[in-house]
Amino acid sequence: MQNDTTGNTGSTRIGLIVPSSNTTMETELPELFRRQSAATGHVYTFHAARAAMRTVNREELAAMVGKAADCARSVSDAQVDVIAYACLVAVMAQGAGAHTGSEKVIAEAAEGNGHPAAVVSSAGALVRTLPALGARRVAIVTPYMAPLTAMVREYIEAEGIEVLDAVSLEVDDNLAVGRLDPAALPGIARGLRREGADAVVLSACVQMPSLAAVQRVEDELGLPVVTAATATTYEILTALGHQPAIPDAGRLLAGPLTTAR
Repeated sequence: MQNDTTGNTGSTRIGLIVPSSNTTMETELPELFRRQSAATGHVYTFHAARAAMRTVNREELAAMVGKAADCARSVSDAQVDVIAYACLVAVMAQGAGAHTGSEKVIAEAAEGNGHPAAVVSSAGALVRTLPALGARRVAIVTPYMAPLTAMVREYIEAEGIEVLDAVSLEVDDNLAVGRLDPAALPGIARGLRREGADAVVLSACVQMPSLAAVQRVEDELGLPVVTAATATTYEILTALGHQPAIPDAGRLLAGPLTTAR
């Protein structure tokens, strides 16, 4: 396996830790990296471990977090180069800054299994990527019930990012979240209170499909559009030392960022 710094040759293995009911990250991330491969020639393969979670509530989310180390050990058996912990709300439900602890647990489990790997989390990716875009004020869309959306809002704001508006779609069954139609997102985005916003988080959830709407909403609103999936992709590429070259997925992944401040 070759893992270069340009992304132009060789191959990379990406490990995913996802909720057992997730049906979106294993479709949107491979599609994003397919576009990256088409642009660069570098090949990416995906290798997943699943942690039980069907209903998006605090109890099941906490139980999923408790399985992170076991999942990290199992996926590291594939000798992956990077592990992405792809459940944003499970981490955020643990309290402000929880992504740092989760990423440490996963990294230590993989290293203890004899296969160290870089680690990113969707929760950490989102709150780190927004400032990289120069975004300090955002509007967000979530599929969650209102109390969980309020918790996500508080988590993001604890990282120094003001949430101007947050829309809850009020879906608690995770499979039902995966069946939401991304064609509805442009209309939802138009209804957000965006005055003074630096960016829109079109899907603050790894399960809510959004990739098909990202570029359309960004073009229409004239604001950077980020999702849990695109932020995770950006951090995976950054961890690997690969420059994003992904078309039709927003300016975050189109090439070198020039808007950070």
